[in-house]
Amino acid sequence: MQREVRSQWIDLESAAGSRFSGFLAQPSAPGSYPGILVFMEAFGVNRHIRNVAERLAQQGYRALAPDLYHRSASRWEGSYEDFTQALTHLRQVTIEGLSADVQGGYRWLSTGGCGAAVGAIGFCFGGRVAFLGSTVAPLRAAASFYGGGIAPDLLDRAKEVKAPLLLFWGGRDQHVPPEKARATADALRAAGKAFIEVSFSEAGHGFFCEERGSYDPEAARISWLLVQDFFGHHLRPS
Repeated sequence: MQREVRSQWIDLESAAGSRFSGFLAQPSAPGSYPGILVFMEAFGVNRHIRNVAERLAQQGYRALAPDLYHRSASRWEGSYEDFTQALTHLRQVTIEGLSADVQGGYRWLSTGGCGAAVGAIGFCFGGRVAFLGSTVAPLRAAASFYGGGIAPDLLDRAKEVKAPLLLFWGGRDQHVPPEKARATADALRAAGKAFIEVSFSEAGHGFFCEERGSYDPEAARISWLLVQDFFGHHLRPS
């Protein structure tokens, strides 16, 4: 059942005390709903990320997409055709800053009616943040789409992962090649963590985004079904 949705930008506070914005989408009807943090690609909280948040809200979640570039440019949105601008902001983020932002977003959801039923989903850069988020906040579940930079940058944190993970990879991804996907799985397996990984052999980087040339409708459709089941299991226990 799809629900009517209302969405707006809200004010957030990171665990370090900095103020920033987040795009919130939630069902219009009053009620208690699980929460999901939606972590952006390198291109900001753009139309695609806002659409993901609203699709999750239609499924009965409070979906919050934090502006992770707020320290360099508030609510910046880049073009998929120009990665150089995104790189300018990407180079300014830090693990410490991202961790504080994740914790701030988690706190907003968990104290705003979601309780402990909070998960995360992220794409590319945001896929890395979803992995990081599972180490710095008590998430119930986290889904990472083609998480760039998990390997090798975050592999030493695998032992700190607190949530079951759902990892998606593209078999033709030139940005996150198969050896990095394998390294991620190996680190999680060695740490004894619960995870599921799915690789779409013909899909490239960004296959879930309908606004990119690499969009793969079949991989996007199947992965979305898996995401719904994954979150339904972990955030709505029977």
